[in-house]
Amino acid sequence: QVQLVESGGGLVQAGGSLRLSCTASGRTSDNLHMGWFRQALGKEREFVAAITWSGRNTDYADSVKGRFIISRDKAKNTAYLQINNLKPEDTAVYYCAGKDRWDLVRRDETYLYWGQGTQVTVSS
Repeated sequence: QVQLVESGGGLVQAGGSLRLSCTASGRTSDNLHMGWFRQALGKEREFVAAITWSGRNTDYADSVKGRFIISRDKAKNTAYLQINNLKPEDTAVYYCAGKDRWDLVRRDETYLYWGQGTQVTVSS
């Protein structure tokens, strides 16, 4: 079993930046592909970004391209989501998730493991 713990959320002004972290434990995450999703109040959870276990391949939702950067440090079993130029519409709970196969990475039902989420609030 894998446990995922997110951190790094908070309250930030529009235009600011945050770096979210997701640390895996309970089993090595070396061969887990990682994804980030977010869910705003009253809305469905949506895909944000994903990265392969090697870190060589990434995928981003069109709405965040150019502002969000996903990365990982395998030695630390940690995935990151750098969020730049934050906008009020980025306000949401951000979740990290892990999966074994690099397919359908934008679909949350394909992920096996989930963190508890970290709140990001952007003030205008």
